[in-house]
Amino acid sequence: MEPKKIVRIANTDLMGDKSIHNALRKIKGVSFSFSNIICNHLNLEKNKKVGLLTEQEVKKIEDLFQNPKDIPKWTLNRQKDYDSGEYLQLTGVKIGLQKSFDIKKLQKIKSNRGLRHAWGLPVRGQRTRGNFRKGKSVGVQKKKIQSQKKGSKGKKGK
Repeated sequence: MEPKKIVRIANTDLMGDKSIHNALRKIKGVSFSFSNIICNHLNLEKNKKVGLLTEQEVKKIEDLFQNPKDIPKWTLNRQKDYDSGEYLQLTGVKIGLQKSFDIKKLQKIKSNRGLRHAWGLPVRGQRTRGNFRKGKSVGVQKKKIQSQKKGSKGKKGK
């Protein structure tokens, strides 16, 4: 059996010459520990090449992403979902969508975190004096240069 060059798992193309353990980490939302758990749970050799996986093994991996049963809850990346209360494993595009929905929900209820997201300020308590500076607040100008700029603005308006 000749190994495949590219295998598609969870809407992500994985290189066939990589080991299963490393290739699964290329999927957005799959960490080192979750990749390790998948290999152990499905009795797959971690060093086996992805191109040598059978279609049944690929299907088992995808099913495990969809329904992570018998896997410790603390390894999943969406714990106690706000709407359903379930523990989920999100992969690929679903992570970004869910994150944006969560931020919009915070903004809608006008929580402090939601407001700071809307204003473009740091959300998690960082100081803003030296960092996170954008626009007019950046840099210092001498009074001589400021007066020249104001003078040139007046000439343009005439």
